[in-house]
Amino acid sequence: MTSEYRHIPVLLDECIDALDLPDHPVFVDATLGFAGHSFEAAKQLGRDGLLIGIDQDEVALAGAAERLEAIPGADRPELALLRGNFGDLDDMLASCEIPGIDAILFDLGVSSVQIDTQSRGFSFKENGPLDMRMDPGKQTLTAQEIVNTYNAADLARIIRAYSDEKWASRIADFIVKAREEAPIEESGQLVDIIKAAIPASARRAGGHPAKRTFQALRIEVNSELTVLRRGLDAAVRWLNPGGMLVVISYHSLEDRIVKDTFARFANRCTCPPELPVCACGKQPILDVVTRKPQLPTPEEIERNPRARSAKLRVARKR
Repeated sequence: MTSEYRHIPVLLDECIDALDLPDHPVFVDATLGFAGHSFEAAKQLGRDGLLIGIDQDEVALAGAAERLEAIPGADRPELALLRGNFGDLDDMLASCEIPGIDAILFDLGVSSVQIDTQSRGFSFKENGPLDMRMDPGKQTLTAQEIVNTYNAADLARIIRAYSDEKWASRIADFIVKAREEAPIEESGQLVDIIKAAIPASARRAGGHPAKRTFQALRIEVNSELTVLRRGLDAAVRWLNPGGMLVVISYHSLEDRIVKDTFARFANRCTCPPELPVCACGKQPILDVVTRKPQLPTPEEIERNPRARSAKLRVARKR
C-alpha cells in the first residue's frame, strides 16, 4: 500500500483545472485507484460536495478510503466509494440515488499497484502467474487461458488488433508451438517466447519486445475497449448541463475511442452533406474543450516516466 501512496497521479493539475470542481460539486472518479486524483479533488469540493469513487480492486478501495477519510471532516466532501467496473456506471450511479453528476474523470490503463504486484501478472518485467484480471473475484478469463487455448489465428488477431504488433502472427505461432511442450503459466515464460519470436534486429528498437503483446492480452482479458465505450456513453447520459467529462488515455486504441465518442456527441447531425441546413433536428450534446489532447510536460515525464504516453481530453455537456 505504501508504494501506491507514493504513486504520482498523471496530469494532476490539468485534470483538476478541467474538472472545475468548485462549480461542479457532484464528482465521480470512475477509476479511483488509491485516490491520487481524488485526494486533490476532495479538497476542491469541500464539505458541500459529493465524491463518488469507483474501482474494482478492493485493496485500492480500502487504501483510497483510508486516504480520503484522513482529510479533516470540516473540509471533506461526502464520500461514496463503490466497488465495481465503470462499464456498469448506470447501475452504480443509480445505486447512489442521485439525479445527475457535475464532473467525471476516467484515468484509464493499469494502476501502479497492479503493475507492481507480481501475483497479478500484468508486468512483463517481473515474473508472475499469467493472470491480468482487473477483478479476480468476478472475472474467470485469464491471460493464461488465452495463451494456452486460443488458436494461432485468434492469438494473432488480438495481438495485432489490440497492440499493432507487426510480428503478431509469428508470436502466435511461437506460443502455440511452445505450449505443445508444456503449458505457459508464468509471465517470464511468455516473455522468453516473445523474444524468441521477434528477430534480434527488431528487438533493438521500440522498447521492451513483450510490451505490445502484454497490452493486447490485458485488453482481451478485461474487455477494456467494450467497457470503455459503455462507460463513456453512460457518463454523457448522467452529466448535468455544463458538466465536465475528463479522460486520460495511455495508448492509441483508447484515445481513438475517446476522440470518436466526443465527436459523435458533438456532431450528431445525420443529414446528407449536400443539404444547406440541418433537417434531422439532432442537436449536439457535448462541446469538445480540447481539440488536441493535452500532453505531459517533459518535466512531468522526467518525474514520472509512466506519464510518457498519457493524453488528456476534455468535453463539456451542453
